Amino acid sequence: MMNPIEIVVADDHTVVREGLVGMLEANDLCTVLAQAGDGVAAVEQILQYRPRVAVIDLSMPRLNGLEVVRRISQQQPETACLVLTHHDEEEYVVPLVRAGAKGYLVKDSPSETLREAVTALARGEVYFGPQAARALAAVQQQPERSIEDPYGSLTAREREVMHLVCEGKSTKEIARIMDIGVKTAENHRGRILRKIGVGNTAELVRYAARKGLID
Repeated sequence: MMNPIEIVVADDHTVVREGLVGMLEANDLCTVLAQAGDGVAAVEQILQYRPRVAVIDLSMPRLNGLEVVRRISQQQPETACLVLTHHDEEEYVVPLVRAGAKGYLVKDSPSETLREAVTALARGEVYFGPQAARALAAVQQQPERSIEDPYGSLTAREREVMHLVCEGKSTKEIARIMDIGVKTAENHRGRILRKIGVGNTAELVRYAARKGLID
């Protein structure tokens, strides 16, 4: 019998997260090393514990799952990222695959499918549910179609600020949370609006929701 798969689970809904932990630890399949309730904590926990697999919710506060996957793929590529989401459209799936996700499941998948996916990733394989697989196949059949990074040209820091802005945080709150000066936070906010091509916070929130970066 193989050793339990070491894993980190990240989801901002406590009930959902604890349910995932219970399913994954059933029959000693996995050992959950840590849990995270937002994207920044997810990155920190994964880099600290270096699990074999990370189960990541797509929509989380502070950092979206897409950015979490991107950072882990760059900084801790030994960890395979499995993304869980309500979305199965190709505009969500393809950027995640390009960012380095090794698995993708919609949240209404059976618990057995989740366990199969985690086991596959732990073996070094990839695992995409049928919805995600269809989306990827559609893109392969139409390679001329361009699916852009929903964050555009935002830097890693600007992506964090963008999520805080969309959560309704003031410039002073953003400065405190990120441990930066208020003027720096203001500059980040201004550059984000210009790069995304929107005029105010309300338009930025609508953009983020349309691109699936927030619920």
